[in-house]
Amino acid sequence: MSVFDGIRNPENEEIKYYYPTNDLVTGGPDILFFWVARMIIAGYEYKDEKPFNNVYLTGLVRDKQRRKMSKSLGNSPDALKLIEQYSADGVRVGLLLSSAAGNDLMFDETLCQQGKGFGNKIWNAFNLTNLWEVSDSITQPNSSKIALEWYEAKFHAALLEIEDHFSKYRLSDALMAIYKLIYDDFCGWLLEIVKPAYQQPIDAVTYNKVMSAFEDNLKILHPFMPFLTEDIWQYISERAPEEALIVAKWPEAKPINKDLIAQFEFASEVISGIRTIRKEKNIAFKDAIGFSVINNENSDATFDEVITKLGNLEILEYVKEPVEGALTFRVKSNEYFIPMDGAIDVEAEIKKLTEELSYTEGFLKSVQKKLSNERFVAGAPEQVVASEKKKEADALAKIETLKASLASLV
Repeated sequence: MSVFDGIRNPENEEIKYYYPTNDLVTGGPDILFFWVARMIIAGYEYKDEKPFNNVYLTGLVRDKQRRKMSKSLGNSPDALKLIEQYSADGVRVGLLLSSAAGNDLMFDETLCQQGKGFGNKIWNAFNLTNLWEVSDSITQPNSSKIALEWYEAKFHAALLEIEDHFSKYRLSDALMAIYKLIYDDFCGWLLEIVKPAYQQPIDAVTYNKVMSAFEDNLKILHPFMPFLTEDIWQYISERAPEEALIVAKWPEAKPINKDLIAQFEFASEVISGIRTIRKEKNIAFKDAIGFSVINNENSDATFDEVITKLGNLEILEYVKEPVEGALTFRVKSNEYFIPMDGAIDVEAEIKKLTEELSYTEGFLKSVQKKLSNERFVAGAPEQVVASEKKKEADALAKIETLKASLASLV
């Protein structure tokens, strides 16, 4: 109150505007009596009204030995040096990502490095889009169209989650949701799907929608990384002062296409399976490969063009019977086949698969032995029993896949 001269001049405009407020952000719980309680008492004494509704306790920053930061111990980091090395945004994000609401934070400089790395990721994403040549004469590929529709659904699903965290003062959780959205979904998937081939232009429709999505990302990240986001915001387009990011309108939530999100989750597992086989068998990504599917799941073909692009597939075809002489993997009950065509050492592959099959069968026996024990099933918590049953089902599916792979090689 004294800041706005509310005691000597209780009817001035500033105190009327700022008192009472809704939230008070303060330090650790050790300050509750010395500051917070006295503010409440003073509020009722001088204004006959409580000064705030909610008190947010930040927790304490401690060193690796769980000691409170203090000048006498000399364990406080130099904030200016941290900012110089990792940037102000990097330090803020690194600390917040590891600081759950109300809990103490064990300070480690590697946290700041994580924040700096996130900032670099965003800059690299902007630099990538900035290098693209845009053409108005190119038709938008269907893979880009469906990917943008997926990301819009994913963004608005994340937005609801973020706003829920904000409403509950879970700032760290809100930041983590933003981090995953931008790092994994936007940079890791969307940009990979839509980026044009080497030295080829991108169509204008896709480019404009990607940049619109980028701007929405900057809006939700701005409270946590104000300097970086404002900088990129101004680089994307020349803007007047009143168009600055800090005063930009927060995105509004829209209806979410949950089916599209689920379909992409399935497709991403397929893409990961293709990449795993390429890596394990040393099949260069530049080499296009064949790809066949037994669609036991009756999965939608919406993302087939995305799978084809990210997997560099020569062909994607649906079949009814297993493909002989092919490498296989499963996603749920769907079976996928990649013809070898001399790309691997067959003898070495047979040996490897045989060893893996033997190990998996041994693992299955140990799980089934546990599940056949009536005392275990009756006495163990329900979630533990469910976990063991899932292990059994996963092992059975893996054994079936390994046997199919071996059969195709013999």
